[in-house]
Amino acid sequence: MTKAMSTAMRRIQTGNVLSAFGLGFTVPYLYVYVAQVRGLGSGTAGMVLAVFATAALVLLPFTGRAMDRRGPMPVLAGAAVCAAGGAVGLGFASSVLGAVAAAAVLGAATAVIQPALATLIVWCSTPSTRTRAYATQFFLQNLGLGVGGLVGGQLVDTSRPRSFILLFCVEAAMFLVLAAIAGTVRLARPVPEAAGAAAGGGRGLRALLSHRAMVQLLVLAFVVFFACYGQFESGLTAYGTDAAGIDPSSLGVALAVNTAVIVVAQFLVLRFVERRRRTRVIALVGLVWAVAWLVAGYAGLAHAGQTAATVAFVSTYGLFGLGEALLSPTVAPLVSDLAPSALVGQYNSAFALVKQLALAVGPAVGAPMAARVHGPYIATFVAFSLAVTVLALRLGKLLTPGQERPAATAPSRVVAQHLPEPLSGPGALPEQSVGPARVPESVS
Repeated sequence: MTKAMSTAMRRIQTGNVLSAFGLGFTVPYLYVYVAQVRGLGSGTAGMVLAVFATAALVLLPFTGRAMDRRGPMPVLAGAAVCAAGGAVGLGFASSVLGAVAAAAVLGAATAVIQPALATLIVWCSTPSTRTRAYATQFFLQNLGLGVGGLVGGQLVDTSRPRSFILLFCVEAAMFLVLAAIAGTVRLARPVPEAAGAAAGGGRGLRALLSHRAMVQLLVLAFVVFFACYGQFESGLTAYGTDAAGIDPSSLGVALAVNTAVIVVAQFLVLRFVERRRRTRVIALVGLVWAVAWLVAGYAGLAHAGQTAATVAFVSTYGLFGLGEALLSPTVAPLVSDLAPSALVGQYNSAFALVKQLALAVGPAVGAPMAARVHGPYIATFVAFSLAVTVLALRLGKLLTPGQERPAATAPSRVVAQHLPEPLSGPGALPEQSVGPARVPESVS
């Protein structure tokens, strides 16, 4: 990694933690703000949360192509400015239309920020350093969200709408800082692979869909986000309150334990992850989450007493946090390592789109089950967690040693990449070694 790349990485990670800090200020209190502080009712609050989560589905399909053509810096800066506008709009929203429109802008913009940051991390890292870079990003995001939530909780007062306006203005300021930081990053665009290699499978969506390893990774990602992240603030919380009798304060403790485990464990498990095949680590995550769901089942179905149920339920969130710490240095870096350099933005956007879709479908499926059929709910998500293990092991058969364990092949400074196979060709994927060629450029 060059000095320019290292400097750019530090700036990107600084912007990453500040924007997460801003989101942590407001997202935990969005429902209360819309429903109670602005007096728009629970129905409007639910609509605002749904729009916030799904608005990105409209924008993300076009984000990747824009990044591959124009670069991730202008996309990141533009999305950050839009997110700032959405935050201010929510802070001053006094009508249903205003709140929904501002939530749509904020939700879409924050979703676009993620693949733009991921693409920038690819640009200023090498395959051997990418795992640690993504782990740092995930660590800083959770740290920023956690600290932001704690500080925001000390400032909010439901009897004073101005306290919420302050939170949204702080959030907007953090996004503007991110936009300013993006404007200072100067990186050379990676030199694309040989024209023939990129042309073999076409470009854009056609190339991605012809890439068997990437398609299987997207399927795996959907199951991962559906079975875990899509349940955190919907199905699992509904199950905890209805089946296990968990009170709201214990739910807050569970979320705090989840964040604490991630923050503490992230760099402790990193050396373990770097020494092992990525798909084997993802398979282990599936087993850890299956155990987490079984512990949740004990909390709600064993009738062992309220104290035991509370301890078990909080432990469930801790186990999920351990799985997340193992997952962050594996899946996202693998997306970038699978992508031809000319399509990194589109691959990262496709990953973000699948993630957002799972986060939208997860609550819609999980919450009704958790509220009505407790046993089948647990059994369903134990099965989905085990499916993560099976899909990860199947994906491993399509990857090269350099993609599975990039740290082990670091001395060669050559990365073997799967490239999209020709649509008319045989089933096996061709492979090509691609060097991280760059044009040196300083960071101003």
